[in-house]
Amino acid sequence: MSTTEPQAMDGEELEAWLRLQLTPGIGSVHGCRLLKAFGLPAAVFAQSLAALCSVVPDRQARALLDPPPELASCLRTLLQWLAQDSAQHRLVTLGDPCYPASLLDIHDPPLMLYVQGSNAAWRALRQAQCLAMVGSRNPTPQGADNARAFARSLTQAGLTIVSGLALGVDAAAHRGALEIQESTLPTIAVVGTGLDRVYPAQNALLAEAIAARGLIMSEYPLGTAPLPAHFPRRNRLISGLARATLVVEAALQSGSLITAQQALEQGKDVFAIPGSIHSTQARGCHTLIKQGAQLVDGVQDILDMPGFQTQRPEKASACSSADTGLALEEPVTEGHKSLMDAMGFDPSSLETLQMRIGWDTARLQAQLMELELQGILGRLPGGLFQRLRQY
Repeated sequence: MSTTEPQAMDGEELEAWLRLQLTPGIGSVHGCRLLKAFGLPAAVFAQSLAALCSVVPDRQARALLDPPPELASCLRTLLQWLAQDSAQHRLVTLGDPCYPASLLDIHDPPLMLYVQGSNAAWRALRQAQCLAMVGSRNPTPQGADNARAFARSLTQAGLTIVSGLALGVDAAAHRGALEIQESTLPTIAVVGTGLDRVYPAQNALLAEAIAARGLIMSEYPLGTAPLPAHFPRRNRLISGLARATLVVEAALQSGSLITAQQALEQGKDVFAIPGSIHSTQARGCHTLIKQGAQLVDGVQDILDMPGFQTQRPEKASACSSADTGLALEEPVTEGHKSLMDAMGFDPSSLETLQMRIGWDTARLQAQLMELELQGILGRLPGGLFQRLRQY
């Protein structure tokens, strides 16, 4: 990228790009073929049906002959959005000198990329060393803590965390990255909606914080609803922006495995954090490890990867130490220590703990409540408890 801001376009040029994006059946793959064959979108629409059919199937070629009915309203919305905050709102088209270089290497780069974020963050993207972090939308308490702690330590080491603004691991990773105040580009969120919408709505404040210090990106036009098919597709951009992908926690049918697969197809490294053999949320990671993903039990495993030139602070060495936030700030009592030893690191029921430690129900429930209030353990569905901290 030789410039830091997208090239200015007049209304007609912008309309042509938007028309190409909105034409049914075109998408990124056919769109790239058309641009390669004919040049800018305006030249595409000047072609005959026969010429278009030489590049794309007949159905798509015929669709290119007529402007989509929503084109005029979408163009007005886009122009208003760009004018609303010219310092934060950007539109980058394929071929623009400041189009993210890492996305040019994927099979089907977006024709248009909508970007929201600070000038400093946008400028920093050119040299950013990005790591994708993905995982379950319903992580265990330990999984959410791991995501936040890894993201914080990796950002402190100079990396930029890329994720998808979903609930669970994604949100925890974004929040962990944002904790490093000195980072110019702590995190990037790639979303499956138009940038004038936030999905899920629970992450509205998080999206606002990311836009203030990082970047939010989408290939979807403004006003696009959160349709289910959009999220697996946007995952290729999450892995595409990054040099490697870390899967924190994932079930066997998790969308995170799609991201991991796309990373492998893009020639990127995949890392996975192992979990309990009894946890369904760890089975996806275990499957990835069996298939060749690199097992990770500390952030140094990632920082040692060739290609990452990091600050390598001493406090980024392991995710089980106090620097990552997983250790206790105050020593536990002997009673708490005995209970945590009995619990181990696997989810445990009240009945199981009672058999292991031999306490009466009242005492055990009281101790569990104290540890939960201190953030030392978390409560899982089904009446299970899981330890979150070392001692």
